[in-house]
Amino acid sequence: MVERRVVVTGMGAVTPFGVSVDLYWDSLIAGRSGITPITLFDTTEFDVKFGGEVPDFKPETFLDRKLVKRLDRYAQLAMVATAEAVESSKLDFSATDPDRLSVIFGSGIGGMNELEQQFARLMTKGPSKVSAFTIPKLMVNAASGNISIAYGAKGNSIAVSSACASATNAMGEALYHIRRGGADVVFTGGSEAALTPLAASAFASMKALSTRNDDPQHASRPFDRDRDGFVLSEGAGAVIFEELEHAKRRGAVILAEVIGFASTADADHITQPSATGEGAAKAMRGALLDAEVEACEIDYINAHGTSTPLGDAAETLAIKNVFGDWAKKLVISSTKSAIGHSLGASGGLEVIACILAARNSVVPPTINLENPGDGCDLDYCPKTARDHKINIAMSNSFGFGGHNACIVVRRFD
Repeated sequence: MVERRVVVTGMGAVTPFGVSVDLYWDSLIAGRSGITPITLFDTTEFDVKFGGEVPDFKPETFLDRKLVKRLDRYAQLAMVATAEAVESSKLDFSATDPDRLSVIFGSGIGGMNELEQQFARLMTKGPSKVSAFTIPKLMVNAASGNISIAYGAKGNSIAVSSACASATNAMGEALYHIRRGGADVVFTGGSEAALTPLAASAFASMKALSTRNDDPQHASRPFDRDRDGFVLSEGAGAVIFEELEHAKRRGAVILAEVIGFASTADADHITQPSATGEGAAKAMRGALLDAEVEACEIDYINAHGTSTPLGDAAETLAIKNVFGDWAKKLVISSTKSAIGHSLGASGGLEVIACILAARNSVVPPTINLENPGDGCDLDYCPKTARDHKINIAMSNSFGFGGHNACIVVRRFD
């Protein structure tokens, strides 16, 4: 049996730059930062007062008002990103078999906003005042479920939750699902809206966040000597995966081919990455093997690069272990330097960056990289975008729990 090939035919992005893939890409290439003081809640008593908010997000502009009330913010972001992806794909639902249309979407935390709001109601007003929509709004599969309802997708509909690797794991499952004949089209990616009082204070208590309150736009500085933690963000990245022949038959514009995926577990520590980067390296090797390409064929890596002291060093070591001498010739960058870390959504946004980098032959920069830290001695495309021919790109995602996921895409001409 000939393996079914999988391509990308639609993309949607909601980021701290706003709503649209074009706005996201243009801002990345311009070297802008989307990090600002938090306005979603009062940060007076908080140690960290900034993050990557989606600016002026009004879900009613994109979604039915009744639906908006039944969705947590993370699901709203997912629905809006998916709508853009569907529009760009030009899918004809009247000619698409709903039983061959699936949804596999990721989120690390799910409806954190709803959880906090309803717990506050419970404590202040009593159990009878807790909303009947609480569970349908906070559950991690709310995004995938609502997407399938909105588009009549009657194939597989599942949620993937593996912390910051969620979106990449979801896309990997989507790739496998189409390859083995389970669907012709899959809506996939990830969404997160954990820029909330509880999440922000919890991450700060773990000492995971940057505390650069006096200079938020320079706080996310992957691979830099002065990095002091990640910047918590929100957002959603949605992509349409489609079987190649199905896309060709309907005359779809093919944006890229998805050629490889692998995931592993560190089985070491619940929050810290393996110091040797062994699990991350195995994921990268597995993705190369699945893609049937050699290490020297990778032209660009969108690094996980969260701006944490341990994580960036471990990822650099893993890249060196996998790519050997080629590691010095690779161009690498972390787009989290511009938009912060959107946890379970990050992989979806980063694969979009990989696809656009290949289509435009431009590497988005790692902004705020002034002085590379110890052990961070590769080419991270510091400060400004760079013209660079990209045929094959890799995107890395690593998460709490020791989750490692890697996906590989190829330019499609």
